[in-house]
Amino acid sequence: DLRKQARQLENELDLKLVSFSKLCTSYSSTRDGRRDRYSSDTTPLLNGSSQDRMFETMAVEIEQLLGKLTGVNDKMAEYTNSAGVPSLNAALMHTLQRHRDILQDYTHEFHKTKANFLAIRERENLLGSVRKDIESYKSGSGVNNRRTELFLKEHEHLRNSDRLIEETISIAMATKENMTSQRGMLKSIQSKMNTLANRFPAVNSLIQRINLRKRRDSLILGGIIGICTILLLLYAFH
Repeated sequence: DLRKQARQLENELDLKLVSFSKLCTSYSSTRDGRRDRYSSDTTPLLNGSSQDRMFETMAVEIEQLLGKLTGVNDKMAEYTNSAGVPSLNAALMHTLQRHRDILQDYTHEFHKTKANFLAIRERENLLGSVRKDIESYKSGSGVNNRRTELFLKEHEHLRNSDRLIEETISIAMATKENMTSQRGMLKSIQSKMNTLANRFPAVNSLIQRINLRKRRDSLILGGIIGICTILLLLYAFH
């Protein structure tokens, strides 16, 4: 029963997290499209607040599901540690660990998506205020179109710079992960080399003993051959 509950909650969490991720992905593009489509600031702000409310609602629902799944995992842990199930303890521990890993992955994905959404919303609010200032300056101050176009181009350059910075950060994170992986490989190779280096003295000692034994056997064999030769010569002369 606990496993069925855990699987049901995991399925619900998976669907919720997919929708949550889609909301985060479409947030920026939706607000950009609505700003380009409408000249008034009323409609985008209302739609943005609607998306914010949807974000808060989905975040609360996902947190509740994570809490329920944590409670089910705790109950499974209590059942695993209880008396009367020693023969199935290993299998139950494996099942419990798998569900814990799934819970940890879902929790990590939720916090990551939530952080990304908040960062995008903060950036969009900042860009929205900049756009509003530009529009008010353009309509209220009576400056010529040439100057307004320069401001808009500068704003577009800032947005492109922001995208380039994000791409650079992504490349840096990937490089860091690769360097960490390579460092692990180098540590493994170094440990193997140290193991071989520690074994070499014993191998050298063994080879020296074998050589000494070969020399002794050669001396004994040469002595026996010499004695036999002398005896044969004495016998031949007599």
